[in-house]
Amino acid sequence: MQYRTSSLENGVRIATREMPEMKSVSVGLWVAVGGRHEPEELCGISHFLEHLLFKGTEKRTARDITEEVEGIGGFINAFTTEDHTCVYAKAASQHLPTLANVLTDMYVNSVFADTEIERERDVIREEILMYKDQPGQFSQELLTEAMWPRHALGRPLTGSVESISKIQREHLLKFVGENYNGLSTVVTVAGRCTHEEVLRCFRNKLRKVPRGSSPVFQRWNEVKRDQRVLVAKDQTEQTHLALGYHAMSRTDNRRYAMKLLSVILGENMSSRLFQQLRERYAYCYSVHSGTLVLEDSGLVSICVGLEPEKLRSALRAIYRELGKLRTKPPGKKELRQAQEYTIGQNELGLESTSNQIMWMGESLIAYGKVVDPEEVQAKFKEVTSEEIQEVANLCFAPQRMGLGIVGPVEGCKVERWIGDIGF
Repeated sequence: MQYRTSSLENGVRIATREMPEMKSVSVGLWVAVGGRHEPEELCGISHFLEHLLFKGTEKRTARDITEEVEGIGGFINAFTTEDHTCVYAKAASQHLPTLANVLTDMYVNSVFADTEIERERDVIREEILMYKDQPGQFSQELLTEAMWPRHALGRPLTGSVESISKIQREHLLKFVGENYNGLSTVVTVAGRCTHEEVLRCFRNKLRKVPRGSSPVFQRWNEVKRDQRVLVAKDQTEQTHLALGYHAMSRTDNRRYAMKLLSVILGENMSSRLFQQLRERYAYCYSVHSGTLVLEDSGLVSICVGLEPEKLRSALRAIYRELGKLRTKPPGKKELRQAQEYTIGQNELGLESTSNQIMWMGESLIAYGKVVDPEEVQAKFKEVTSEEIQEVANLCFAPQRMGLGIVGPVEGCKVERWIGDIGF
């Protein structure tokens, strides 16, 4: 795949993937700052700013922003993660100049009006409360708190009702001034366009962004965790659990084996957990595993929702499957299937212009370059069964475990079960 990258004088990086066979173009405007860059008292400020970017500029009202994109048949959205924030849009390729105009205006010229800040503060409060009413989501928030206590990675990206209520306009402007700059800004474009065309659309619009300095964050150092298990008792129909283990960072070459371990464990219907928990025992409707890789840490997680009386049995079944991966390497067929699944999903995803801009943006922020997908696929093909077993033994050690549970269950009872089972 042909990727091209250019840097402006102020440090802004612009990456493109020309896809002339497509009729659309996708655009992402990224800033390399997210939840982990926030001081505790301003928890949620990155996500707050993501919302406020849509609330008006010197030239456009909030309604103008959405109408200008949706009025040409496109869409516009945004998200915040631990280490970056992204505003992105997609439309027919002839509308690239419009997308560039709207996104850069939002990024450079947002006014952060007091009335909009107060209105959006209420919106985010509702969003926080909404997630609290979604036990699957809430259990994952409890897991991150258990995994990274007293650290930015352990706090919710949305912030709390308390922290959001304290963020004022001067905090927002200061955070933007310190972090939204040339060295932290990335533009990614994919679809029916040329690199030169993209540079013409963005160069002048972003040239006034100050060069600044790269955002900094507190690195994670393993600390004594007072509680490995966090339980929120709630009268829900199901009990939702999120089980996690500290794992490889994005700079650790064992991350490829970690990803295949997760695929074998629970990323599709052929996986061990799906076959055992759903197909064999009918404990749940769905169960899945996943991985998170960060600059200095990583996570393998397992999430499942089930009737409360099935929780203890499900925990035993999960523990058995983890133990099997620690004591015996996967067979050649299972390894090959996991490799083909992972590579195939990657290839299918990159047929989309939207997924292409995500690949480029995340690569540039994480590694300082656009990683060639074929190089990644080659790494997966090199992983051996023994390396997967080695990673399983490293990750699934008891001291690396954390658990978040939401449902009608007592925390002390869960703690006793965890001890009895061997977690």
